[in-house]
Amino acid sequence: MEAKKEKVHTEQASKQAPEKSKWKMPHVYVILVSLLLFAYVLTLVVPKGEFEREQTPDGVSMIVPESFQLTDAPNLSFFDLIFAIPTGMVQAGDLIFGGMMIGGLFAVIERTGILGIVIQYIASLFRSKRIWVIPALMVPMAVFTTITGAFEMALVYIPIVIPLVVKLGYDRFTAFAMVTIGCGAGLSVALTAPATVGVAQDIAEVPLYSGIGLRIIILAIVLLIGIGYVVRYAKKIERDPSTSYVYGDGFDAEYMQQHSTDNEQMNGRQMAGIIFLFIGMAVMVYGLLNWQWYFIEIGGWYAFMGMALGLICGLSPSQIAETFNEGFKRFVIAIVVIGLARAISVILEEGHILDTVIYGSSQLVSIVPTEITAVMMFVVQALFNFLVGSGSGQALITMPIMAGLSDLLGVTRQTTVLAFQFGDGFTNLIYPVGLIMAFLALARISYIKWLKFMMPLIGIWFVISIVSLITAQSIGW
Repeated sequence: MEAKKEKVHTEQASKQAPEKSKWKMPHVYVILVSLLLFAYVLTLVVPKGEFEREQTPDGVSMIVPESFQLTDAPNLSFFDLIFAIPTGMVQAGDLIFGGMMIGGLFAVIERTGILGIVIQYIASLFRSKRIWVIPALMVPMAVFTTITGAFEMALVYIPIVIPLVVKLGYDRFTAFAMVTIGCGAGLSVALTAPATVGVAQDIAEVPLYSGIGLRIIILAIVLLIGIGYVVRYAKKIERDPSTSYVYGDGFDAEYMQQHSTDNEQMNGRQMAGIIFLFIGMAVMVYGLLNWQWYFIEIGGWYAFMGMALGLICGLSPSQIAETFNEGFKRFVIAIVVIGLARAISVILEEGHILDTVIYGSSQLVSIVPTEITAVMMFVVQALFNFLVGSGSGQALITMPIMAGLSDLLGVTRQTTVLAFQFGDGFTNLIYPVGLIMAFLALARISYIKWLKFMMPLIGIWFVISIVSLITAQSIGW
């Protein structure tokens, strides 16, 4: 009798057990359009205001501190909202064009067999000590980014690193983390990045790229922790592949199939192609550092390299054109994501609330205790980065205010620049309005899974940032 009652109770409990959640992460387009609508609502409720602007000798528009005033600008219309999307696409045209050409070039590299051969060679180097591929790749990516500030170059690294790391037995999430964390560390503690630390120091009127000694120490700490974090994840999936954030979705197997070239030998044309690629990449780096190249110039250079490489390796013009088309298709989602993210900034700018936000933030910074003023500046910059994804754009908006406040509140201008760097940099790895969404779309990784992975590391990096700022303020750096 008791057994029968227990059986009935078990059946009832089974019926009452909640079904497995059917909630699914919305498409990246849905997330960004939702943020666009939220930004539009903000323009309707946040008071509109603006600072006066003045032109620098270089022709750059910069705000004038103490000039803020409320305005009676009209609300944005429904048409302003829907037109913000194509406007964002146009404004992000350099990144979009560059992304398309990156896709075209790497499709050609794949078709010629060069990518598979290079992956095979590098994989053989690290086969007996594969975990060392993580620092071996993260360090140079971080160094390049900390010098140039070219965080967007992750679009180049991701298609290369994923098949290599998957071939070594890890997952593409490991490869993605290597690229984004390495580049993110380099950007957040940039040593000489012209568009971020260069612009900020110029506005703050401190010697260009000064204070580099302390930043090198902080960068080393931040990068070392980032490498350890990725290594920890990689070792975890070594022990149990089912713990992977992308376990069983089939895409890693697709990468393995695409780049399975264990028995392929390099021919003379491929060797010439590899030499050409090395020369081409060297020219690109020189252009970034000396000719101020950005994605328009990089995109044009990649288009040339793709066509030339195809001819060197024996592809016909029509085959090169078809291969470029295949490469473009892979970047379509990333390209649309870039445009949608820029559309959010368009709404906030045309809605006349960006200046209101920075004015209110500056007032908040001015009332906190002096001991934590630099930390509050960091918090303000981190929050403001959600509204303005461009590092140089953010510097032009916030640094004139923060530099003036630093003099009044006893914070050195060098420390204020460091607070700007931290706030602008680290949040780029988690804010959905920036390039991280394009990176995720390219790697076919869920934003929620990425957040779950990254938030502990972001917390650690924030603690390092706070300690660094308090130290800098204490020593009068």
